[in-house]
Amino acid sequence: MLRFLFVNRIIAVRHKRRDKRKWKFSRASIIPAILLTASFASLLYPHAAMWLSQYHMSEVAAEYAKLITHAVPAPHEQLQRAREYNRQLSVGAIYEANTNIPTSHGETSDVSQNYWDQLKANDDGLMARLRIKKIDLDLPVYHGTQDDTLLKGLGHLRGTSLPVGGPGTRSVVTGHRGLASAEMFTRLDEINKGDTFTFEVFGEILTYKVTEKIVVNPDETKKIAAVPGKDLVTLITCTPLGINTQRILVTGERVVPTPAADKSLLGKKPDVPRFPWWAVGSIASLIVVCGYIYWAGLPIVKKKKKNNDKQNGDNAHMDSKESQRLSQQSFESIIDGFAAGKRPKASKLRKLKS
Repeated sequence: MLRFLFVNRIIAVRHKRRDKRKWKFSRASIIPAILLTASFASLLYPHAAMWLSQYHMSEVAAEYAKLITHAVPAPHEQLQRAREYNRQLSVGAIYEANTNIPTSHGETSDVSQNYWDQLKANDDGLMARLRIKKIDLDLPVYHGTQDDTLLKGLGHLRGTSLPVGGPGTRSVVTGHRGLASAEMFTRLDEINKGDTFTFEVFGEILTYKVTEKIVVNPDETKKIAAVPGKDLVTLITCTPLGINTQRILVTGERVVPTPAADKSLLGKKPDVPRFPWWAVGSIASLIVVCGYIYWAGLPIVKKKKKNNDKQNGDNAHMDSKESQRLSQQSFESIIDGFAAGKRPKASKLRKLKS
């Protein structure tokens, strides 16, 4: 008896071990899983990078209202100094041909009016905040157009008017287009005449309505010169996308007074970026890869067993049909016997009943 129990115990343990080995990691699935992961990553990375970049820039834009309250000098004094700077400025701007970075030359008659000290919200050179509702843009504007500046936001073109408004001024703001890691001015070409954009500058909102949209060569500098009596802002980026041999110029003229709806935007938290659908795609991709690895680890025996079970089920179904056919034939033969006056044997009736 003890021997019998011992043998049963060994059989049970072996059976459990076999159950635990029903799924086993398949080394053959590693390369396909890596390829799947790389494919999904290449599709989702641009969206994720742009979203994260936009999120960071939106956070900076949201902090702008808080920064200017602690700015030195005070906001109203900063605006006054900026307007004086514009008054003294004699504009002369050029772009470097075949580059993404516009540059300019312009001097003021008063050497104490240092460009880098104007509209200084913090030590990073944050100057203003630009919103373009049509293309879901809400970005910080910094002093200058250096490479590192244009990677963290938009740049104000030195030598042009500061973006504080006023007759006879034209402020020029430039940004990259087509970056893999940030959207910036990628959609600027979607802006048309009649569209509006706003600047938030040291506690003021300035609204501009687009009056002109043109494509020019880099050496056509007259297109960004100030126009007497007009309050203008020009937004610049490169075109065609990826080639960058020309420039898109989107010019807006000041709307006075500022619409109440735009005034309500003062200090408001950015509405962008939108919901991160790329994160949903990442989770779905992870589920697909994990599902593939699990499927690849299923034993072949289990698959064969399923096929055998299916075949046995089909055979049983066929046997059942055959039995029904034979029963029908027996029943018909008995009926024919009764019709002929013959009494069927009791064994045959019992067989039919069964």
